[in-house]
Amino acid sequence: MNASGTDLLLWVAFPYICLAVFAVGHVWRYRQDQFGWTSRTSQLLEHRWLRWGSPLFHFGAFMVIAGHVGGLVIPDSWTEAAGISEHVYHAVSVWAGTAAGVTMVTGLGMLCARRLLTRRIRLGTDRSDKVLFPLLSATVLLGISATLTHNVFGGGYDYRETVSVWFRGVFDLHPQPEAMAGAPLLFQLHALSACLLFAAWPFTRLVHVWSAPIGYLARPYLVYRRRAATPAPVAHGGPATERRGGRAA
Repeated sequence: MNASGTDLLLWVAFPYICLAVFAVGHVWRYRQDQFGWTSRTSQLLEHRWLRWGSPLFHFGAFMVIAGHVGGLVIPDSWTEAAGISEHVYHAVSVWAGTAAGVTMVTGLGMLCARRLLTRRIRLGTDRSDKVLFPLLSATVLLGISATLTHNVFGGGYDYRETVSVWFRGVFDLHPQPEAMAGAPLLFQLHALSACLLFAAWPFTRLVHVWSAPIGYLARPYLVYRRRAATPAPVAHGGPATERRGGRAA
């Protein structure tokens, strides 16, 4: 099957452009904005929603990333060689992926609602956040919609025969746009929004992912010592002054 010009643009040129922006953008951001390389936390402005929304979002995100690595990077021949049948893999990926997606969406929804409903946080939202949150929400919702539509309520779709083949081809420099062109529309939209998210990554708060405080795990304990008590200063006009005055007289 020969790829059309549109397929080459969407599934070859566009992904490589986004990856180039991702790489060059991180170098530029690090060189030009090291002081802004943070998550820009707003915990001091509101913490009740953040207390639940942030752990749910991050835990769900870690699960989603792990699921994508297992589904996109690991070929089906490897799982079969490990004794995992297609039926078992499909069942685990669908239900675990759905649980991870719901957890992530719940946390993200709480964080978005917090930002919209808390006036101080809403006024402090910069332009990059106004791009990041809708784009991140669209990417996550499209992924969940594709899973629910085709693999939970639908007849089932093995994305490892199309989406995974295209994904690995992009990174090993042998792209196969015809594989992605045959995928359902929701999977295609999910992939395109993910590419846009990677392109926007260096210019948003997502850069804090690369600054995880792993060093704190091996950092030695900090020793705090009580400061030694200092004698109270002698007040003016006290006994010492009186003694000096008496000797002078």
